[in-house]
Amino acid sequence: MEDAEEQRRVGAKESVLRNVNEGIERGHWPGEEDAPVGFRCECGRLGCNALIMLAPVDYERVRSDPRWFLVSPGHERPGTETVRERRTGYLV
Repeated sequence: MEDAEEQRRVGAKESVLRNVNEGIERGHWPGEEDAPVGFRCECGRLGCNALIMLAPVDYERVRSDPRWFLVSPGHERPGTETVRERRTGYLV
């Protein structure tokens, strides 16, 4: 189990990466919603620079629930996170 400081750090990192990904999503022209682009992994690992290729429309579906995050396979944190979906190249 993680301590409170670790949970705070992970939450802050996830929040920053979500803001980055929302900027990526906003930067696409109408009609490009189905074209895959690189979104940042929203895991809490320090130094993670993983890119996840998916369409902005798919990222919007992940964002439909504020408790869901886009995570690279193997970057989930068992015991503190629940994997809701397993997709090709990413987890929710």
